[in-house]
Amino acid sequence: MSRMKTVLVGMAAFLAATPVMAQDGSGSVLIEFSGALGTGLVVIGAALGISKLASAALESMARQPEVAGSIQTAMIIAAALIEGFTFYAIFVCSGQNPWGT
Repeated sequence: MSRMKTVLVGMAAFLAATPVMAQDGSGSVLIEFSGALGTGLVVIGAALGISKLASAALESMARQPEVAGSIQTAMIIAAALIEGFTFYAIFVCSGQNPWGT
């Protein structure tokens, strides 16, 4: 798991450095690429989060079937919150400005 953390830290450093590379005007491609990379990371993170949530909920429902209804309700609410945050993050990473300012 430490290798995964190293890769994520490296990607974060790359994304943080793209505005610095763009100071002379030659890094505009990297800035456009960073939005796509950010969107990809957001989607991967959301998929991992929802899969972990579903896994834990199904395991707990199997252990205590009498509380399955309340666990399922809590799981659906948490999944909706994760999806809402994911859509917001994708919107931010895409760089679209719907207000035109």
